[in-house]
Amino acid sequence: MAFTTNREKLEREVEIQTYRAGGPGGQHRNKADTAVRLHHFPSGITVTATERRSQSMNRELAFERLIEKLQKLNHRPKPRRATKPTRGSKRRRVDAKKKRGQIKKSRGKVGRDD
Repeated sequence: MAFTTNREKLEREVEIQTYRAGGPGGQHRNKADTAVRLHHFPSGITVTATERRSQSMNRELAFERLIEKLQKLNHRPKPRRATKPTRGSKRRRVDAKKKRGQIKKSRGKVGRDD
């Protein structure tokens, strides 16, 4: 199922909650409900934004995060198809094996006195 990433449609599909964010930011941050939580019901995704002192900036950040997550959910990888190795790649592989075999064969026996 493909989820919409259109901002206007998303605003109708989500529940927006605001709450008091903790951390640094002074009295304004401690008194005002600046943190934003978005819950997207069709997908079940919840995102939050609490880093800014402004509720509107946090709302923009939360919508950006929600759109990013929905795009990841919408992505469908192209199906992979098995391919056969080319004639040239087979030849190179055999040549490399022969060369490696010659190198190993040229090594002498270790620790044998005959």
